[in-house]
Amino acid sequence: MPKRVLNGKVIKKSGDKTVSVLVTRQTTHPIYKKIIRVSKKYLAHDEHNAITVGESVKIQETRPLSKNKSWEVVK
Repeated sequence: MPKRVLNGKVIKKSGDKTVSVLVTRQTTHPIYKKIIRVSKKYLAHDEHNAITVGESVKIQETRPLSKNKSWEVVK
């Protein structure tokens, strides 16, 4: 099964080798049919601690690395 890849923006360095990534997508409201923005935060693994706050990154699904971290940065 292919791994999901998402585009997002780094909003926080959350400890050693971890970044918090905000992924925003657009969807249509089921009743009002208006396009709305939906955001979600993911914790992603940054092996080399090279990512800084404000960068746009791609993240990819991986095996669980900790309780909340199951994504990795794929520059």
